[in-house]
Amino acid sequence: MNLRQKFFVLSLLPVALAMVAIALAVRHQGNELSRAQHEAVQTTSLANKRAELLHYVGLARNAIEPLYDGPDTPAARQAALATLARMEFGKDGYFFVYDLEGRSLMHPRQPELVGHNLWTLTDESGAPTIQRLIAAARAGGGYVQYAWEKPSRQKMMTPKLSYVISLPRWNWMIGTGIYLDDVEATLRESDDRAQANIDSTLIWVTLIASTCLAIVGLCGLVVNITELKTADAKLRQLARQVVESQELERSRISRELHDGISQLLVSVKLLLESASMRLPGSPAAASTTLSVAIERLNGTLGEVRRISQALRPAMLDDLGLAAAIDQLAREFGSHAGLPVEMNVEGEATALDDNVKTMLYRIAQEALTNIERHAQASRVSILLIFKPDGIHLSIADDGRGFDVTDVHHDPSHGIGLRNMRERLDAVGGALDIQSWPGLTTISAWVPLTPAAVKAALRATSRK
Repeated sequence: MNLRQKFFVLSLLPVALAMVAIALAVRHQGNELSRAQHEAVQTTSLANKRAELLHYVGLARNAIEPLYDGPDTPAARQAALATLARMEFGKDGYFFVYDLEGRSLMHPRQPELVGHNLWTLTDESGAPTIQRLIAAARAGGGYVQYAWEKPSRQKMMTPKLSYVISLPRWNWMIGTGIYLDDVEATLRESDDRAQANIDSTLIWVTLIASTCLAIVGLCGLVVNITELKTADAKLRQLARQVVESQELERSRISRELHDGISQLLVSVKLLLESASMRLPGSPAAASTTLSVAIERLNGTLGEVRRISQALRPAMLDDLGLAAAIDQLAREFGSHAGLPVEMNVEGEATALDDNVKTMLYRIAQEALTNIERHAQASRVSILLIFKPDGIHLSIADDGRGFDVTDVHHDPSHGIGLRNMRERLDAVGGALDIQSWPGLTTISAWVPLTPAAVKAALRATSRK
């Protein structure tokens, strides 16, 4: 995975993590709200059922009150049982009567229980059902929840909530109950709706997250494609510029060799041949001719040194970077007609040949650009040697240029990009600031541990 892909993944990762965190938070809050809603619905439903049961038992008590308050006769009791048997509410709403010893006296939905003592009857969990009902009645009336057969569901055991009271004078317990499966159905329906809302919210969060990731990915893809196209254009332009530069340099060297050194050597050759022919008859004339040949040969040697200096200055290897750049500045000021101020700060250290050549070429390229484009009247060069690196700055007071346009236009600023790429190769940095009246090109090259050791060894040898 290259650096561009890593940046792309790192840009998507926070968005994805944020969306996952939002989805988890939504799910957690949704579950909490669903649980709270379940408890609220359950509490409200049970409260309504309790109030309903209390009302029904009150109606039953009022219906048999004249009989209960009158003479205690078997006929009165039978009339009371008949009255309670006729009182119904809904499909499964009925009243039941037991004596306080557990014997069933009236049960309209299960007449087979009448006359049987159910004191020891227990539910599926082993809890004594009738004993709990009688205990609540003896305590002045109360609610009891248990499992009982539901007539409309083919006598299937169903949770039931009953309210019972006692009639002490007749030694009776009367009560009624409501089956709770409808409450459970209401709770299930409420839970299902809540879960559906949570799932719908999560689906929307997922859709939004996917859309955001797709948009970020698409934007990253567009940026990558744009950057790749720009980089490809720059590389193609750079390749063409490199080839053109090489061809121009070869043409220049060829012209200098042909027009300068070649002609000088031909002239020297002709003078030597002339001196050779004159030597037997006129030694004085031959001597004069040889002197001219020697003078022209010296000129040829100077021309060779000039071409060699242009290709790579020997001073760079012999006297170091500061002396080479100073010589370059003097030569530039001489042929460009511009005053050049050169300042060196810090103690010069032994440098790698690649670093020296790179900084020299950067100074050379910067001065060439100033001569071609800047229309400047003054140039200053600052070379600073620091313990952790080398700083080279070239400034002029020319017309300046737009750094952003030059950076993004592949057809311009080839020299500046060459500088930046040279510095990138050694971990350096290039800073360019330009506006009318001041343009500064600053190069920074850090000294690697190996370079520091080489400098210390060079210092110890002095």
